[in-house]
Amino acid sequence: MQQIADEASLDAAFEAPVFLLLKHSPTCPISGGVRIEVEGFQADHPDLPVGMIDVIDSRPLSRSVEARTGIQHESPQALLLENGRVVWHENHWRITAARLAEAVAGG
Repeated sequence: MQQIADEASLDAAFEAPVFLLLKHSPTCPISGGVRIEVEGFQADHPDLPVGMIDVIDSRPLSRSVEARTGIQHESPQALLLENGRVVWHENHWRITAARLAEAVAGG
């Protein structure tokens, strides 16, 4: 999972044909569990680029995602981007490997 730590990396995520973006807090136990789910999903979908924003260390980037998408910040939060557009998003325990697989499959 790639760390998104600057605007250039965030721009690249929004410019990719498909990109899964995880907003993650390293101090939150729910976020830790979700990160494990995303890592499991990523292992089964190695061709899908996945990036993570640490919402504590990179708060301005987290706010930038909210401004670009119009989706209120939550943490943890997953956003599936297609050509810069959010086609699916979810937060907290609703982010599971199974639900991510459904979202990527178009369901």
